[in-house]
Amino acid sequence: MSPRLECGCPSEYPDWRSGDIDLGGQLVHTLKIPMFMHMPIGYESNLVRQKADIERLELNEKWPGFNLTRTGAFRGQMLCPLAEENSPARNIAVLPNPFHLRVHLLHGDVTEIRKEVRKMQSELLDEGLMPKELYMSYLTCPICEEKRGGKRLMLFRRWVKNTKLKNRLDKKKKA
Repeated sequence: MSPRLECGCPSEYPDWRSGDIDLGGQLVHTLKIPMFMHMPIGYESNLVRQKADIERLELNEKWPGFNLTRTGAFRGQMLCPLAEENSPARNIAVLPNPFHLRVHLLHGDVTEIRKEVRKMQSELLDEGLMPKELYMSYLTCPICEEKRGGKRLMLFRRWVKNTKLKNRLDKKKKA
């Protein structure tokens, strides 16, 4: 397991280019963060706070510097996967099983996200899967992006199976 870069970005991250993964049963450190219209307030300071909390609890990040950020109108959440299997500490949770995510690696910044999110959502609906929360993970920052091949952002869309939607699509295909 490699340490974080000096700027705080993950030195390595999971090799999830695109497709589906299941993080069900994964132990994570959760941190609620303030948002204003889906924009994090004090994002860097929350990253430092989460890192300090994890170190204080003597836990280890699975991929140092890598986390999933869920935005909201006024509240968001950061999930940091942990290497341990369990911990009684507060702010530690186990993701529900299953916890299916559709992954897309975006070479660009947040301004290019809308098209990719719509594409991901359409793919899920076409497969009879119901899209749920959207998560993002910044893999590069302005300090390291030039050295690491440009701006990189990983998008995650949680999904659940939906039998009604699947049956409706199957009927449409037969007709």
